[in-house]
Order: sequence, then C-alpha cells, then structure tokens
Amino acid sequence: MCDNMNRVEIIENYIEFLLPNPKCELNYNKDYELLIAVMLSAQTTDKRVNKVTKVLFNKYKTLEEVKNANIDDLKNIVKELGSYNKKSNYVKQIATIICNKYDGIMPRKRKELESMPGVGRKTVNVVFSELEIEPNIAVDTHVERVSKRLGLAKEKDNVLEIEMKLRKKFKKETWNKRHKQLVLFGRYYCKAIKPECDNCKLKNICKLKK
Repeated sequence: MCDNMNRVEIIENYIEFLLPNPKCELNYNKDYELLIAVMLSAQTTDKRVNKVTKVLFNKYKTLEEVKNANIDDLKNIVKELGSYNKKSNYVKQIATIICNKYDGIMPRKRKELESMPGVGRKTVNVVFSELEIEPNIAVDTHVERVSKRLGLAKEKDNVLEIEMKLRKKFKKETWNKRHKQLVLFGRYYCKAIKPECDNCKLKNICKLKK
C-alpha cells in the first residue's frame, strides 16, 4: 500500500488525466444566480437545477424582479425540485436580503452569505471556489464518497472533517480545481451505484476493490 503522499499524488495524476479542465455544471451568468443555483442544488441534480434556473432567470432578469416575484409563481417554477416550498421562499428571501441590505450586490464575506436562508458552508465554498473569491474545497455527496473510498478520509468522518483533511492533502493553489475534479470523478466514474471500477487506475488503493 502506498503512503499518504504517494496516494495523493496518484489520485491527483489520475483525475488530472481524466478531467484536465473541470467545469462547474451549474449554469449561471451572474454571481447571485450561482448562489441561488447552488442553494437549489441540495438533494437534487445539477441537470434539474439548470432546467429550473433557465426558466427562473429568463422570467426574472434582475434581483429586484426576483425579490418582487409572486411566491406562488416561484413555487410553480421550482416545483420540479425537492423541498420546493422551502427553496422557493429561500430564493425570494436571498434576493430580498441582497437588494435591501447590500444594495443589490452579493456580499463576498462568508459570515454575510451564511446568514442567508438556505445558505450553508458547502454552498459558500462552492460559490467562493467557482467565482475565485478564495480557494475552497466543498464536500458534497460525490466528494465525500470518493474521499472515503480512496482513503483520503475515514468512513466515520463528517463533511467538515473531510474538508479539513482535503485542505491539508492538496496544495491550496489547487483547491478550486481539485474540488471540481473530485465532484465530476464521483459523478461520472466513481459513482454511488455501479462505479466504473474495472477500468479505474485507482482500484489498487480503493476500499471497494475485491
């Protein structure tokens, strides 16, 4: 078995080979659109969120319009997602807070963002990483699964513990890229169901190996 340093290097080399130019798969044109999209993505897929946000932001083209939107109209748009009643209210509340408290400009500080409804640490990490506000690693279900399978974290670790371990294992200047690579690796290769183990060059260090 390789030591920790070799393990990290092997993983980095392989995900670089598979995913040299990883991209966020949530569609957005403005920073607040990304914030809302990431919030909406909880417990659902990016594909579903993109379908919803396409309608949402085509109908309401500014934050002010989102703020003033009829809540029943928002619910009708967001209804394809789980917890749509709650998420619809979050959309309106986030828009209202940014408009009223921050003059329509999405704040760039963690404390201010995490005070908004539906916005937690993972959401802020994704937004900060994607907008390159600061280097970050967000731990979603894909990153958690991959990290535990590949021995980057322990099975009992919670998402914050996993995040802190990944921050130590990867160089800070690579965090934004590694985050996206791990997400996509988990989404398309190291899947929860029917992972593509046979062709995976990490199977010798993976806990799923036979």
